[in-house]
Amino acid sequence: MIRTDLLVLHTLRCGGHSGLARVSAATGLDEAAVESELIDLAVAGLVTHSMGAWGLTEAGRATDAEWITDELESGGARPAIAAAFERFLVLNPELLDLCTAWQMRPVDGVLAVNDHRDQSYDARVLDRFSDLDQRAAAVCAELTAALPRFGRYRVRLRETLGRARAGELEYLADHTTSYHTVWAELHEDLLATLGITRW
Repeated sequence: MIRTDLLVLHTLRCGGHSGLARVSAATGLDEAAVESELIDLAVAGLVTHSMGAWGLTEAGRATDAEWITDELESGGARPAIAAAFERFLVLNPELLDLCTAWQMRPVDGVLAVNDHRDQSYDARVLDRFSDLDQRAAAVCAELTAALPRFGRYRVRLRETLGRARAGELEYLADHTTSYHTVWAELHEDLLATLGITRW
């Protein structure tokens, strides 16, 4: 069973300051449940609320690190998560290249902002995203088998790609809940879970 307090706290750790709707979408919990957890976490001094968004305190960041380390080690999940992270890192440069290809395209040999009027170009990039997504699905399955809380990323990635394919083009790389944003949160989650610093 996934601890909802850990899930909510860790969502803020990986996604930064967020409103109820964003935490709800990230966790899969309804907004009432999210708000209840956030209030309890605030009473404990682990989160704060300002300007309509919730964020971690220093105590919250330290507690999150403690909780996810306990979760990782108590379940013996470190080897599986570390192996999946290596496979994620193989895909990461390709994802970044695809986001660039989606936002910029060559026009007469010069890169220009993609205005999305060239539907054949966009279709080719979308097909490449779909191919990457299939390979990412295998990595997400490995992560979820080791730690079930990672399961929500697969759902979110699939939803954003589906919306982009249905015509909501901003859901690939230009929205606060885009494929690229969810991918970045997954990357941050893997680093935090394994205790790896970026720099």
